[in-house]
Amino acid sequence: MEGRKLRRSLVLSISISFFLLLTWLHLPSSPENFIKKPGPTHHESDVPHHPLDPLTVHEFNKVRAILATHPLFESSSTYSLNAIALEEPDKELVLKWKRGDPLLPRKASVTAMVKGKSHILLVDLNTSEVSYNELGSTSGYPILTIEETARILEVPFKNVEFNSTIAQRGINMGDVKCVPLSSGWYNMPIENKRRVIKVQCFSMKDSVNFYMKPIEGLTVLIDIDREEVLHIFDNGRGIPVAKGIDTDYRYSVQKLRGELHLFNPISMEQPKGPSFIVEDGHLVKWANWEFHLKADARAGIIISQAKVRDPDTSEMRSVMYKGFTSELFVPYMDPTDAWYFKTYMDAGEYGFGLQAMPLDPLNDCPRNAYYMDAVFAAADATPYLRPNIICVFETYAGDIAWRHAETPFNNFKVTEVRPKVNLVVRMAASVGNYDYIVDWEFQTDGLIRSKVGLSGMLMVKGTIYDHMNQVPSEEYLYGPLLSENLIGVIHDHYIIYYLDLDIDGTDNSFTKVNIKKHETSPGESPRKSYLKAIRNVAKTEKDAQIRLSLYDPSEFHMTNPSKKTKIGNPVGYKVVPSGTAASLLDPEDPPQKRAAFTNNQIWVTPYNKSEQWAGGLFTYQSKGDDTLQVWSNRDRAIEKKDIVVWYTLGFHHIPCQEDYPIMPTVSSSFDLKPVNFFERNPILRLPPNFKHDLPLCTSHVLA
Repeated sequence: MEGRKLRRSLVLSISISFFLLLTWLHLPSSPENFIKKPGPTHHESDVPHHPLDPLTVHEFNKVRAILATHPLFESSSTYSLNAIALEEPDKELVLKWKRGDPLLPRKASVTAMVKGKSHILLVDLNTSEVSYNELGSTSGYPILTIEETARILEVPFKNVEFNSTIAQRGINMGDVKCVPLSSGWYNMPIENKRRVIKVQCFSMKDSVNFYMKPIEGLTVLIDIDREEVLHIFDNGRGIPVAKGIDTDYRYSVQKLRGELHLFNPISMEQPKGPSFIVEDGHLVKWANWEFHLKADARAGIIISQAKVRDPDTSEMRSVMYKGFTSELFVPYMDPTDAWYFKTYMDAGEYGFGLQAMPLDPLNDCPRNAYYMDAVFAAADATPYLRPNIICVFETYAGDIAWRHAETPFNNFKVTEVRPKVNLVVRMAASVGNYDYIVDWEFQTDGLIRSKVGLSGMLMVKGTIYDHMNQVPSEEYLYGPLLSENLIGVIHDHYIIYYLDLDIDGTDNSFTKVNIKKHETSPGESPRKSYLKAIRNVAKTEKDAQIRLSLYDPSEFHMTNPSKKTKIGNPVGYKVVPSGTAASLLDPEDPPQKRAAFTNNQIWVTPYNKSEQWAGGLFTYQSKGDDTLQVWSNRDRAIEKKDIVVWYTLGFHHIPCQEDYPIMPTVSSSFDLKPVNFFERNPILRLPPNFKHDLPLCTSHVLA
């Protein structure tokens, strides 16, 4: 009997360890045991140099020491610190601050769960004083902690019914791999007034890619705070676990079947080294750009105080005060028992930055990349280091910045071409089965491109069918059959960006430039029609709620009406959409109410320091009562104000067999592009490449 208990304990420990090392968290139950902590490295002696620098190791430790004696925590043995981050100083103070000035007072914002209740505290790191922030009456809970999810995974294995159903399915308990899935909010009586989570499981037999081997129909509902099973949904016993043949994506395994050589190794060489520098750990300077860069546990990458140099005046001109990924929404389009709740909000429920993984040199980022670490905090405020989660590099792919060649008439021949080199800031977050590659790309012509790439594994559904000829014509599978016994469930991805653009200052306006067909009058012209650009300045928030349409083409300008070019145009930037998608869910569908920011592709709101998270401050199990839609419906004035643009990037994903067993990357982006910001082409004086600038390369004769 004791031997059986020991084996069971060993199996449980192995299962939890695999979860913590291989799934979306990629973190152990005890961060201080496994994650590289700041030892005798430069991180131990880090000091902030800029008002927006993230909290240092020393500051995290100070927060921990201050809270250890606070009455709220002294009186409770059951609490967790779900989020700790710099409480950024007020914007007007940051804008006035200059390098060399005394650093502004440093404060930490702490989100805590104590006896099932949420609290937000401000810790003054200079005075050690602790104050409370009012929460209001909105619903929802803070981000889950690593420690909570680790404990949750132990709960099903202690349940007799769970162990019984695994045995009845003929699955070896040592092969079982479970993951915690946020439950959303659906006004279910069993879930109301509780923090709950759902756990689903997979088989790891014969493949490290357990996502391709779901134990279909088995869902365990768990009370997070009580760590107890509330209900087990078990409706898939007749569905086999897929064999998972050739789903192991590791190179060491795949090369046994023969390597696929499509091209020779390639990289960009920089004989004189990179052209960018990183000062004081966070200030990036490159070409005509400079900006503050840091990692954030919830947002991932935060770009602040982005400025571009004017080629005529040499002045550093403000473009964006702050930009980051505010929220992600991933709804699956299957309303059945084991799938309807899969409507994830990855930033507010799990922390997008917390899921950012160390980048792989030469593959995630090229050899000329600079890497940046992050310091995050465990549930007791102990700091730990996540190395290399951001990389910065210059990229050149043979693109052209500008060119012109004249046809050689009368011996008049001109050819002028300039190479296009960009600077990229990159992070990759492994959010469960999916990997998100997030790029901020800065171009010398003043353009900023935000790009998202999707890769990783699909979330697949087990089925009894192993060929399409078995599927009855009247049965809908909620997605295509991808392999034997596996369905790729249709789903969406939405990523909304917070873009506090300050175009040459804070008092900006939003203008929708409608492109309209205009018909000529009889006898006016041989033409019957032409296009007119009609400008409409948005007065209030509702004027700036934009749904994109190919048959209502428009441009979307952020301008500074008080700053004009020499010929009288207001300086500005425009939001340039690329391929995107719009939510088709019913507006009253609970997940759509929670993710109401997907109702439009563009929003504009007045700057408000408390309005940064499009899904609400407390997203987990929220009811949708603190969202961008709620704020925007107040219809506040936005003309000639300090305003924020929000852009929603979307993907509809109907899986196909090429996505199996791991997806080739699919990308989309949008641009922030100067529009009358400069007096002329800002890279007119850019020099071309010359042979003596570059190393000689040995050329190979092509067959």
